Amino acid sequence: MADPLTFLRTYNINKKEIIIKDNHILFGDLSWPKTVNTNFLMYGSGKDGAPKEYYTLECLLFLLKNVTLTHPVYVRQAAAENIPVVRRPDRRELLAYLNGELSTSASIDRSAPLEIPTQVKRSAADDVQESIAKKPRMEDTLQVLRVKQQLAARLDAPKESAVNVDNIKSLSEAMSVEKIAAIKAKRLAKKRTTIKGHDDIGLGPDLRVMLDFDVDITKDIIKREREWRTRTTILQSNGKVFGKNIFAILQSIKNREDGRSRPSHSMAATPRVAPPKPTIPQQTVYNRYDQERFIKSREDTEGFKIDTMGTYHGMTLKSVTEGTVPKKPVATVTPVQQSSRPGPHFTEKEILAKLTASQQAKQRVSRTPIIVIPAGQSSLISMHNAREILQDLKFVSIEETKQNGTKRDNELLLQRRKDGGMTVPYRVVDNPQRLTQGEWDRVVAVFVMGPAWQFKGWPWDGNPVEIFAKICAFHLKFDEMKLDKNVAKWAVNVLEISRTRRHLDRATLMVFWEKLDKHIMKCKPTLRF
Repeated sequence: MADPLTFLRTYNINKKEIIIKDNHILFGDLSWPKTVNTNFLMYGSGKDGAPKEYYTLECLLFLLKNVTLTHPVYVRQAAAENIPVVRRPDRRELLAYLNGELSTSASIDRSAPLEIPTQVKRSAADDVQESIAKKPRMEDTLQVLRVKQQLAARLDAPKESAVNVDNIKSLSEAMSVEKIAAIKAKRLAKKRTTIKGHDDIGLGPDLRVMLDFDVDITKDIIKREREWRTRTTILQSNGKVFGKNIFAILQSIKNREDGRSRPSHSMAATPRVAPPKPTIPQQTVYNRYDQERFIKSREDTEGFKIDTMGTYHGMTLKSVTEGTVPKKPVATVTPVQQSSRPGPHFTEKEILAKLTASQQAKQRVSRTPIIVIPAGQSSLISMHNAREILQDLKFVSIEETKQNGTKRDNELLLQRRKDGGMTVPYRVVDNPQRLTQGEWDRVVAVFVMGPAWQFKGWPWDGNPVEIFAKICAFHLKFDEMKLDKNVAKWAVNVLEISRTRRHLDRATLMVFWEKLDKHIMKCKPTLRF
């Protein structure tokens, strides 16, 4: 039985003319109404008990005529002409079938009822019009052949002979040399300003026929072209998701910019007021080459009778050791008299204690962050492998480091490499009992094992809830291990690594540094990170 969808596909592949006449579509001698249903199902119809709906012949023919338009423009034009629209999910498969790229389609219903076409009788007038329409095409072909023959004849024609020198000599007999030179100069001047146009000589109206023939061939080529990329399809990608990949890159750039501009902003917003330093008397050291310091006032000698201008020149050793001044009897000094002596009095221990305090006050306050790791053997991270895990971003078991002869250090100073080749130091300890109050202010991260006794002796009464509110907590475990109950209920970031797949370690451990940077930026922006 004749199928309108099959006829439409055959005519479209063979580039045959499809005639629309009086609400009918003609395929040669067969005719169907425009609104006749084909056996191509619409998307979503015939499922879950829904009635089956089919595309009409007019709908499919309108799609083929406007295949170069984008789908929104095609929908607007179809709505303007009151023609049903091919739904977007069916568009690609339907065009592939009609263009011959697919031999069949799952949306074609072989059991659909089909309307019998009407046989059209062609009149004599139509035959005459068809012969008239075909005749110019044959004449054009003959004219093109004639043009080609003329061009070939012109190419095969003998070329003009070269200029003979004897003719010029004979011309000099009739004209003077000056006149010949003037004629040659005039000819050259005219030749420079004139375009040689002998290509159109002898063709006449045949040239127009040839140009029209080229235009027809060009139109036929352009009609078969398909646009491969548009501004809409260029944004589509099978392997990337715009919201997941591009937004992640933009967020990382924003975090990096906020991190660079943060320290200056925070320092400008909350300037630190240095506490007033107590005035501590400095111990005076006598130097014979620095006498000018002792001439200023009596206070420089702290009340002692020191002759800063004295000398031992010309004196004997005995006179130097015994002295020239006669000894006076030692008088007893009462406490009242001692208290009435001018000038401050300090013991040796008090002076040393004040000097130590002044030196500590002068020392620069460290801004290096501190990371606390467990000292237990059941933890996956310890002082044996902390450098490999946190600095090299690669998990190495404690047993492997011991076999390699790695020594255990009491403390580690890691160098974290950041973008641009810059490195930032981090201090790693496993014995938090040795930390002072100033060092506790620089603790930014702790690796949790699970038991609560790990935090015995810590500040904040060893309460994990309060500790994790001020320090960023992490728990390192293998992906197949069961999560500890305490870790599950605490505010702890869980880092899961594989026992065998070492290429995944870097991505997991980079999460540790990202979360730690956010915590330092929020809670302790004065530290260096």
